Amino acid sequence: MGDFSRNERKTRKIAWMSKKNGYNFRWMWLLIALFALFFLRLLLGSVPLAVPDVIDALLGNHNAASDLVFKFRLPVAVTCILAGSSLAVGGLLMQTLFRNALAGPDVLGLTSGSSLMVAVFIMAGNSVSSAFANPWTIAIAASVGAAGVFLLILVISQYVRDNTSLLIIGLMLGATTASIVGVLQYVSRAEDLQAFMIWGLGSVGSTNWDEILVLTLIVLVGICLSLVMMKPLNALLLGENYAVALGINVKRSRLLILTATSIMTGGVTAFCGPVAFVGLAVPHLVRIVIPTTNHKTLLPAVCLGGAILLLLCDIIAQLPGSTQVLPLNAVTSMLGAPVVIWLVIRNRKVNI
Repeated sequence: MGDFSRNERKTRKIAWMSKKNGYNFRWMWLLIALFALFFLRLLLGSVPLAVPDVIDALLGNHNAASDLVFKFRLPVAVTCILAGSSLAVGGLLMQTLFRNALAGPDVLGLTSGSSLMVAVFIMAGNSVSSAFANPWTIAIAASVGAAGVFLLILVISQYVRDNTSLLIIGLMLGATTASIVGVLQYVSRAEDLQAFMIWGLGSVGSTNWDEILVLTLIVLVGICLSLVMMKPLNALLLGENYAVALGINVKRSRLLILTATSIMTGGVTAFCGPVAFVGLAVPHLVRIVIPTTNHKTLLPAVCLGGAILLLLCDIIAQLPGSTQVLPLNAVTSMLGAPVVIWLVIRNRKVNI
């Protein structure tokens, strides 16, 4: 009997080590993909750059490519990593909290709140030139809108006991703010409407280093809160009753999860506009590469996956070698929507 138990423990240990080595191998490929796409984003654009020129510029050697790399392409690449990581992590948090595979970081109405305030700022009597004269004005307006919806969600969450009801309320808040935006669009001037529509298509190419610094701090706070919540997230996968039985304070955990998602989603929307489908699609794609439900493995992998996907989408949107640029949301939707359709067809139903 003792020999059987030892053999069983040995077998389990071998299986666990094999699984861990497999995950390490896949982690390596995720990191390689991230660095490759990051470097490729520095190379490609309307003016392709040579590999030696980019490497010299990154090493601090001034050459013809230095200004182009440090003033334009490097900020875009860094913004892609920050925005993609935070949106993907926010999507994972929402899918886990609501136990709904179609939940994303925008289900609470935060993106719609940002859109409403930006719409009010642009279309309520302000000229387009004054609205975009200071790069911080739109970011502040979007942040105020997201913060307003977040505070409303926090108040409502104190009176709603189950997460499903909170999800429905968040969706209704989003629908309400979207309808107000629709009214503003209907009565606005053509140039104001065009400016708002361009902002709504999403962009990672308009951030400067000061804005990137602020966005970095926002993303770090959100991801740190997410890392603290890994144990409650694992427990919530099995339901609120199971989490309570494990000693998890569900109400406090829900508050922290909502806060982390709101901080990251609001920050990205403020500086990049409403970027679609990344938060919804990336957690599913990462689960295909690393098939686990353990957030200790899944959350960092999703963070990498979000950065990889947004870098890839931005490279495609730039149409390398052309002066034309596609809207970022058009590319993310073209890549993200087939993923969701494929998941539904593959699994017959969508589960987290």
